[in-house]
Amino acid sequence: MLPFFTNPYPDELLYSAIARYHFYSGNLDCKDTLEELFNSRSVIPSVEIGSHFTNLVEKLGPQYSVEGLLANHTIYPYYASFLSKQRQLEILEDVKNNGQALYTRLGIVAGGICRKEGLYYCALCAKSDAEKYGEPYIHREHQLQGINYCAHHEVQLRKYQITSDSRIEYIRFELRYMNLSDLYEVDPYEEIAIQLAKQAYKLLQIPLHSLTKVEISSMYKVLLRKKNLITAANRVRQQDLYQMIKLDLSEELLTNYESDFNEEDEYNWVKVLTRNSKRHVHPLRHLLMLLYLKQDVGDLIVDDNGPFGKGPYPCLNKTAGHYKKLVISSVEVTNDSKSKTPIGTFRCSCGFVYARKGPDKTMEDQYRVGRVKAFGPVWSRRLKELMGTGMSIRSIAKELGVDSKTVKKYAENPSKKSVNTVKSDRLETYRNDMSEIMRTQPQLTRTEIRNELYKQYMYLYRYDKEWLMTNLPIQRKHTEPNRLVDWNARDQKYVQRIKALHQQLLTMEKPVRITNSLIGKRLGITANLERNLAKLPNTKALLAVITETVQSFQIRRCCKVIDRILEEDGVIKLWKVQRLAAVKSHHFHEIKDVLSKYIQQSQDVKRDEQQSI
Repeated sequence: MLPFFTNPYPDELLYSAIARYHFYSGNLDCKDTLEELFNSRSVIPSVEIGSHFTNLVEKLGPQYSVEGLLANHTIYPYYASFLSKQRQLEILEDVKNNGQALYTRLGIVAGGICRKEGLYYCALCAKSDAEKYGEPYIHREHQLQGINYCAHHEVQLRKYQITSDSRIEYIRFELRYMNLSDLYEVDPYEEIAIQLAKQAYKLLQIPLHSLTKVEISSMYKVLLRKKNLITAANRVRQQDLYQMIKLDLSEELLTNYESDFNEEDEYNWVKVLTRNSKRHVHPLRHLLMLLYLKQDVGDLIVDDNGPFGKGPYPCLNKTAGHYKKLVISSVEVTNDSKSKTPIGTFRCSCGFVYARKGPDKTMEDQYRVGRVKAFGPVWSRRLKELMGTGMSIRSIAKELGVDSKTVKKYAENPSKKSVNTVKSDRLETYRNDMSEIMRTQPQLTRTEIRNELYKQYMYLYRYDKEWLMTNLPIQRKHTEPNRLVDWNARDQKYVQRIKALHQQLLTMEKPVRITNSLIGKRLGITANLERNLAKLPNTKALLAVITETVQSFQIRRCCKVIDRILEEDGVIKLWKVQRLAAVKSHHFHEIKDVLSKYIQQSQDVKRDEQQSI
């Protein structure tokens, strides 16, 4: 388990929390962060949802669950209510593992509309977050496709300035890269856009998997019937519906949201949405339909929540840190073959699976276990630990919430018990070591004790944290030492080091863009460049001269290619320079004139040199 993690803020994307963890952990290489969180250096960061949640939850600790992260810190709930129950279960498995089929199942690849590139933020939210939490963060509702306004402040969202193009780097919001002005563009669709933003936010708040495509379809039928758009044969009057949608919402609005449709198309989104079709319809188009029907998303929850209620449901694993907490998002309901009564099966991400007969008649019924189908790895680990303590079988059974026969059945063989005995002896030894140093050197702080007995400290932190935290000295408030920093000397030192590094970067065979971040990482001075640059005037002035914009880096890359062609006495053609420098056409068009001048100057210099010889 990690010694600390940057707990997500309200409605913060998990991606954002990990970005903050990477920054505060001090890791220079993003792959180190990936390994710490996911036990893998090859995970590709995903802004919207992510994967490998099983490994992540194991590292974060029992207060987190796969379902909780998915429901509260990803954009998945924006899509979840419009999926079948089978698809919801498949996606849950996807995020637990490598997520290979995740976005295909969601329909993001095939059904994406109003796509967003990059990260977005609300200027007023950023200001509020900075005041309340000391830093801005990435809100998940601001990243939804088709949503261009903040549901809370009713202002346009802005695109965040990203200074890196690495696929494995987590981007952390920083105020210095944000436009916090009060000036916004005029938007003819502002009123509708704000309504859609508010409804989209409500979608995110619906309890995970409390709705499925089946319930949504039946609700549409009820609402369309009120508008006399359902025939006696229970069919939708499609032509009438088309006309009313276009009249009520306007064709211009539909076109603006990439949701205009051809009435003759058998698979236009309105027809697919109102039929029992397996095809995917984007959530934004559902919101447009609800807008036409004047139906609030908050009223979509049906009264009939099934024999076990609407969830979430408690995990009844007594060994888990989330025991009796509502972390199970869904229940699988089957019928008993004899009595025909419903049977609910509840599966928690900790591996604990239990079942009971329904229906629930009181709130206390949800804490009743009929049969345990699987105990899971968390329960098994606790059993192993208890078997090594010397406790009686009956005492162990009471703590685990089972009977004695179950303990005997799942207990390890004697050869493995010795491992637990060794662990117990080591715990006792390390407790004695910690107690002795605190008795003989009472002036030591927690940090000093950890440095002195690092092995003992970390072992106890992992296996007996409660004892460790209880017996350590009272945590002292951190006070900054009164150290006088000679900023002038540090400034001169940084200038010399940066100049030397700059020369190295310019001579690299494969050019890299020279930025504050790159220089800070290479020299290990990122914190001072980010927080104390105002105290380093010469360093600041030098960085302003040598750091590159994307365009200036493209020009340098192209010039390097031109120089190489000239050295080889080749013919310089702009299309060839573009291809070798790997610059996209629309960017290359912007720098073509600069390169033409550089080519002319370089050729003149070479001609003069040849004539002088």
